[in-house]
Amino acid sequence: MQRLAKVGAGPSQADAPPVGGSEPGLRARGANSVGAGATAQGRRQPSSEWRFHRDIYAARPEAGAILHAHAPFATALACQSIELPPFHYMIARFGGDSVRCARYATFGTQELSDAMLDALRERRACLMAHHGMAVFGADLKEALALAVELESLCEQYWRVLQLGAPILLPADEMARVIEKFRAYGRQD
Repeated sequence: MQRLAKVGAGPSQADAPPVGGSEPGLRARGANSVGAGATAQGRRQPSSEWRFHRDIYAARPEAGAILHAHAPFATALACQSIELPPFHYMIARFGGDSVRCARYATFGTQELSDAMLDALRERRACLMAHHGMAVFGADLKEALALAVELESLCEQYWRVLQLGAPILLPADEMARVIEKFRAYGRQD
């Protein structure tokens, strides 16, 4: 199941899918607008996860789209509260030398949103303990690409753990890679 959201009129407003909004054929007209005052406007009740969408947009102006999913490998690691350490250089694509796992809080609560904001500090992705994953990008295309990359890394890490203790990249190498990713893919 996936939950998608996009920036509405500005950082204080986000479009959130309705509860059960993953049904085929859902269009923007089925989304609800949720403002900074936590009031929903729309024909249907917004997703229970609207808080973390709103709060990420407010805290991270570079976020243009957020993707939340219960992908199998990300969720498996999250159910063990396992963060992704620097076992692979692609971890740097998410902004740091790890992808953190936000502490557990009941879905739809401010506590979950706060835990996610903490885990997303200087990152563009996090796992959510006993829940799933969340990523954000400049737009929906980038958010989806990051979500696919995160699920792939979660699967790779799960497989590495089957072989024993992972061999991690040193901090100085991750610092170099993080710096290289700052300009990664830019053509200007």
